[in-house]
Amino acid sequence: MLSLYPEIQPYARHRLAVDDVHELYLEESGNPEGTPVLVVHGGPGGGCEDYHRRFFDAERCRIILLDQRGAGRSTPLAELEGNCTANLVADMEAVRQFLGVDRWLLFGGSWGSTLSLVYAQAHPERVLGLVLRGIFLCRPRDIQWFYQEGASRIFPDYWKEYLAPIPEAERSDMVTAYYRRLTSSNELEQIQAAKAWSVWEGRCATLQPNPKVVEHFGHPHVAIALARIECHYFMNQGFLEPGQIIRDAQKLAEIPGVIVHGRYDMVCPLDNALALSAAWPEAELQIIRDAGHSASEPAIVDALIRGVEQVIAKGTPSAG
Repeated sequence: MLSLYPEIQPYARHRLAVDDVHELYLEESGNPEGTPVLVVHGGPGGGCEDYHRRFFDAERCRIILLDQRGAGRSTPLAELEGNCTANLVADMEAVRQFLGVDRWLLFGGSWGSTLSLVYAQAHPERVLGLVLRGIFLCRPRDIQWFYQEGASRIFPDYWKEYLAPIPEAERSDMVTAYYRRLTSSNELEQIQAAKAWSVWEGRCATLQPNPKVVEHFGHPHVAIALARIECHYFMNQGFLEPGQIIRDAQKLAEIPGVIVHGRYDMVCPLDNALALSAAWPEAELQIIRDAGHSASEPAIVDALIRGVEQVIAKGTPSAG
């Protein structure tokens, strides 16, 4: 089984203003002349982590990490103004042009798979390939499953703590109830709600309990951006038209792809990946039998590293 490549440091860090409010953090590591790979992080609002560089061969890849609007090291932290899917796609194009990249491979998981698919459907000529994990189609039923009823029946003990900040009278619409608190002028109320929202996700993300993952999700800096931005997007159905990703899947037909999904993914259930695979049969679907949702699970790491090699081998010869 393959494991992560050795730790590396960026050779360049950049800050890119994309409007009057938002400034993005991006970095490059690996080989400046290698195959460009953009890491598209989850959430929305999750931000990149240092270990994300380690899915790629640093001698062969130009590894680009980008913190999306309001996430990670981008500023302002947790900012909702101007934060929507269309603007994130435009930001990716701005970064591509800023870095002088012609075509790149997109490596995205969870919400990162959503955004990668939307970008690829908008700009298929700019995509060498897609390596996607934990597919999230952002359909109403997918949001309902994790934040209202579904995963709650798998993890009823964790669910109690997710319910705790919300009065019983408001629990019929948990996303709206959380949105009120996450956009409140009361900073204490905001951070309490953010931690409960974010820790719920961290606890459910791995097949085996992983305190390090939960600790990361519970960090105030991570929690406030993740919770506020996720809730903002889910209040607006991901700023997507109904069924948009599956409807436009034919635009992916010429793009090599690998879909990696844990069978026991409780955050984004497997039916997301099956629906995408049916609409995009050219991509290879890999169902990982001993994994949940997290990119850090060993069998997921192995499949993603192999997927990158596979897609680069298919996509690079046609890169011109």
